[in-house]
Amino acid sequence: MTDKKFIVVAIDGGAASGKSSTSKILSERLDLMYVNTGSHYRSITWAILEGDVDFKNERSIIEVLKTLPIGHLVEGKEARITLNKQPFGEEIRSEAVNNAVSLVAAIPVVRQYLLEHQRSYSNLAKNAGFKGLIMEGRDIGSVIFPNADFRFFLTADEAERARRRQLEGQVDSIQKRDQLDKTRKTAPLTCADGATMIETTHLSLLEVAEKLQAIIQSGKDT
Repeated sequence: MTDKKFIVVAIDGGAASGKSSTSKILSERLDLMYVNTGSHYRSITWAILEGDVDFKNERSIIEVLKTLPIGHLVEGKEARITLNKQPFGEEIRSEAVNNAVSLVAAIPVVRQYLLEHQRSYSNLAKNAGFKGLIMEGRDIGSVIFPNADFRFFLTADEAERARRRQLEGQVDSIQKRDQLDKTRKTAPLTCADGATMIETTHLSLLEVAEKLQAIIQSGKDT
């Protein structure tokens, strides 16, 4: 690892590109606090669906957000979001949430609502004694932590990602998710300038993790 006492690692990529699994492995190996920001948007999507709110009605969305005080819950090496002190489980991976999460994530007021909360995990990790923070999502290296010590963008071809998604038991459309995430006006899915792109189509999970770990331990984000 680098000589720095605390590092921030940003991992971005589309659905089923390997972000979550790779981040969890690196979290364990390098003593980094792991944060999955996709679950943040899923949690808010679930709350909006429960409230039967029209996604196109920004005022209604704002009213829902006002009722959702955000918090943290640290379990092991993972920090999870809570809404009204409530963490979420499998309910945020339902078909209804899968189909709506990209639409909710494209709403500017939702992204703004989560921005400072997501940045706050750096101090949370420091205060908890971790050696660093590893956060994954779609705009971590471009918006949340543009000055992260290490920024990676994982990619794989659509067919391989669809296969991985099916193995996870998920039924959402990779192509539709990609289109929505890449074309939204606020914080679109993109490989940030200067980030390291890793093609994972023909790599095993461990091979991907080892490739990123080698870069981090060399201290060079190339």
